[in-house]
Amino acid sequence: MIEIIRNHWQRGRIRHAVFDFDGTLSLIREGWQPIMIAVMVDALLQTPSHESEPELRQMAADLVAWTTGQTTHYQMACLGQEVAKRGGQPLDPPTYKQHFLDRLNERIEQRLATLRAGRTTPDALMVPGARTLLETLRARGVQCYLVSGSDEWYVVKEAAALHITSYFDSIHGAQPDSVRPVKKEFIHGLVARHHLSESEFVSFGDGTAEIEEAVRAGGIAVGVASNEAERAGLDEHKRNLLIQVGAHIIVPDFREHEKLVAYLFDV
Repeated sequence: MIEIIRNHWQRGRIRHAVFDFDGTLSLIREGWQPIMIAVMVDALLQTPSHESEPELRQMAADLVAWTTGQTTHYQMACLGQEVAKRGGQPLDPPTYKQHFLDRLNERIEQRLATLRAGRTTPDALMVPGARTLLETLRARGVQCYLVSGSDEWYVVKEAAALHITSYFDSIHGAQPDSVRPVKKEFIHGLVARHHLSESEFVSFGDGTAEIEEAVRAGGIAVGVASNEAERAGLDEHKRNLLIQVGAHIIVPDFREHEKLVAYLFDV
């Protein structure tokens, strides 16, 4: 279940770990991709010179896949550009974003309500093995950070609901209406602040942003090709994208966290 794609890096040097949230640790937002695709298709179908609905759906799916890990505002700005290309008058990104969140939040609140009522457990809404991996890294003295393209207040709220806040030295998310690349800024800032050399930090994520920026900054990139709906098995589309942007390692989840940590730390 642990696939080594590239091994030209030095093992055993990790001091810091950066984690994406949705799809990497949390499954509270599982299903957000189809919702975002539907919002995009609805907007594009209103343009004067659009393609067929199946073609638009494929285009939107590709757009969502390639921008996973970026801020939601950025993704909605990309939607506006696609609307304009087809002769439409795009709405501003915050408006598109609100359309998306209105649909998504109903699903999120239902899941959080089941947590509060005790009808499910936090671990049932997490990628398998995620909590144990965090515990193991902290026990090794690794400083961990949670960095998401979702709005920061959502990330803070949902991390608390999963009882994982204490594992992180800091939590970061997007600011409302901002297109600033949260993950790029954090990763390169981390390297600069701690004067990190190559292979001294690892980034875990199921999106292209955190993997690509980790590789650029000299880190180890662990692509999490999680099948969010099934909580088991590999998402081949995620896997292929993560490999394309430079992932060193691919895992479907963290069930084999002991083997993964042993490999990363060369023990």
